[in-house]
Amino acid sequence: MADTTTPLPSLEDLQHWTWVLGKAQQMMLEHGFDLMGQMPAAPGMDPTGALRASANFWADTMQLWQRFLDPANATPFEETPEQARDKRFKAPQWREEPVFDFLRQSYFMIADHMLKGVDALEGMDPRQRDQIRFATKGFIDAVSPTNFPATNPQVLEKIVETKGESLLKGLQHMLGDIAKGQMTQTAEGAFELGKNLAMTPGKVVKRTPLYELIQYAPTTKQVHATPLIIFPPWINRFYILDLTPEKSFIAWAVAQGLTVFVVSWKSADASMKDVVWDDYVERGQIDAIDTVRDLLGVEGVHAIGYCVAGTTLAATLAVLAARGESAKVTSATFFTAQVDFSEAGDLTMFVDDDQLALIKSLGGEGFLDGRYMAATFNLLRGRDLIWNYVTNNYLMGQDYAPFDLLHWNSDVTNLPATWHLSYLTDLYRDNKLAVPGALTIDGTPIDLGRVMTPTYVQAGREDHIAPAASVWKITHHFKGPIKFVLAGSGHIAGVVNPPAAGKYQYWVNDSKVETLAEFMAGANETKGSWWPDWVEWIEDVDSAKVDAKGARVPGRGKLKAIEDAPGSYVRTR
Repeated sequence: MADTTTPLPSLEDLQHWTWVLGKAQQMMLEHGFDLMGQMPAAPGMDPTGALRASANFWADTMQLWQRFLDPANATPFEETPEQARDKRFKAPQWREEPVFDFLRQSYFMIADHMLKGVDALEGMDPRQRDQIRFATKGFIDAVSPTNFPATNPQVLEKIVETKGESLLKGLQHMLGDIAKGQMTQTAEGAFELGKNLAMTPGKVVKRTPLYELIQYAPTTKQVHATPLIIFPPWINRFYILDLTPEKSFIAWAVAQGLTVFVVSWKSADASMKDVVWDDYVERGQIDAIDTVRDLLGVEGVHAIGYCVAGTTLAATLAVLAARGESAKVTSATFFTAQVDFSEAGDLTMFVDDDQLALIKSLGGEGFLDGRYMAATFNLLRGRDLIWNYVTNNYLMGQDYAPFDLLHWNSDVTNLPATWHLSYLTDLYRDNKLAVPGALTIDGTPIDLGRVMTPTYVQAGREDHIAPAASVWKITHHFKGPIKFVLAGSGHIAGVVNPPAAGKYQYWVNDSKVETLAEFMAGANETKGSWWPDWVEWIEDVDSAKVDAKGARVPGRGKLKAIEDAPGSYVRTR
């Protein structure tokens, strides 16, 4: 019988591992001191906080070793709630085997002190501190003992169990990813558009050099008189809102009696080198809105903007208001969208002169390869979207599981380079959208304060891309009636949360409040999806119904069907 005992690191290995992370802690502190030394002297700048943090680190290190060498007389290790929930260390070996328990405790202790050391660098420019903290968190995730064969008990057991074949399979996975320039996150070939994803019946009824317009077939005898047009972000594929049928927001909205249109953006190529934000507003959103209005003979539409398309929808509303055409949009809904980027979260870590210069160099052909943006978003959640796959699929050689959401996440789109660079510069770096008149669209100044359209704003409590506090700021700019809803979970799961799943929760507060903290203090929590709340709000805005016939059926109006949904643009690379 083969010996399946887990090979254990030696005491010398443990001492060296602790020394490495301790040295990293020291280097981070010294780097912080160097940065402080390069800055003009600031009143109250005092390095004693950082020195005290370093001293506390070594004191806790001694206590850690005492727990390992003399556990009966040592102070027990107390996990924080976050540490107790850390999925990387859920295997029982991390607590039941003393050596791996030591590794887990030392990792948590050192990680905690590294972040405290950054916070203790007093007098530092806030942006520099944020950059150091972001880099430190990335380093901490990278050096987790779960990421190395010699310090991960599950990897060691797998090597013994498979006689090393798991390492060969993992190497095959890694080399395949290197060849395609992108990390694999789900089983390849498990999903096909129109077969088991993006299956809601509909037709492409218009195609432009920028987008395809998809109209979905009604499933009710009557439909809302005011149609719904959805603008997904062109950073990703539109079918995040039309995954498997049980998760599809589009299919659900159709079932609620809405005439649903979706814009499917073209993945950028060299022909789009001159495309700028004006195009996405004027020849994208406004053109699509006018197309639907003309097709159905209605005055206005309900519009949804998701993420960057929500930011753009805000500009669209301001442009229409400036032109006296606000009635074209009966209501506006924003999914995790920002208009004021003063607190835009970790993505601002990628908006400095060096990063902007890199993007400019990468966009020499007129477009930015979607794999660059995919890598950026993966870095924002490196523990889940990078190191999880390093451990499971590279080190342990496990097969990839089929997962529709991760298939979509890996289905990257290219971006017009000129637009993307100006977007990061004008919005993320300079926050011009929040300043009346600082930006124009085809000569029309943008002033968010002129927007009076009834608005539904959804944010995600754990959103790391569009933080809830940042999304909240839309309530300070628009002047019309606004309903703000805070949903459980993050940028994707907080939006794609069908009622049948019974997951998460959402909060509403009808009182007039100024801050998100005040909103939460008086908010009422409802279990489950916020989708039913949204459709009730739509009913309150306009409850009129019409028969689902004529132009309400794709291809039976003046716009004839070009092809079946989900169309061609969603398949282009």
